[in-house]
Amino acid sequence: MERDMREYLAGYVDGELTDEERRAFEEKLAQDPGLQAELEEFRKLKAVTSSVRYADLPDEVWEQYWHSIYRKTERGIGWILFSIGAIVLLCFGGYTLFSELWSDPEAPMWLKIGVSALGAGSVFLLVSYGRERLFAYNRDRYKEVMK
Repeated sequence: MERDMREYLAGYVDGELTDEERRAFEEKLAQDPGLQAELEEFRKLKAVTSSVRYADLPDEVWEQYWHSIYRKTERGIGWILFSIGAIVLLCFGGYTLFSELWSDPEAPMWLKIGVSALGAGSVFLLVSYGRERLFAYNRDRYKEVMK
């Protein structure tokens, strides 16, 4: 049996072949008992796999997972390490940018002041936003309510 006719089995069973591909497959199917047997096996396999369903976990299992100390600790450590890495990289990048810019005698003063103001403003906004979010999170009456 030709290898490329086997490749049409799934498409034929699922009804995904073009009219031309379907006709060619059915012609070959009429002449080849081995292909007919393979098609029947494929249909049985599809019937079995179509009836398989994933088991849903009870809500208590999910609730226990979401409130587990291990998950919270793991996530907290991950965020702390991520934040430290981001802060280090941002500080290094900012320091390099400012030192290169301020040590370049050909850079215009307005550019130096503008980039410095942009950097300082970004830092102030970031700190202000972080403080505000932390304040709101610590006083959120509904943070323990399930969503």
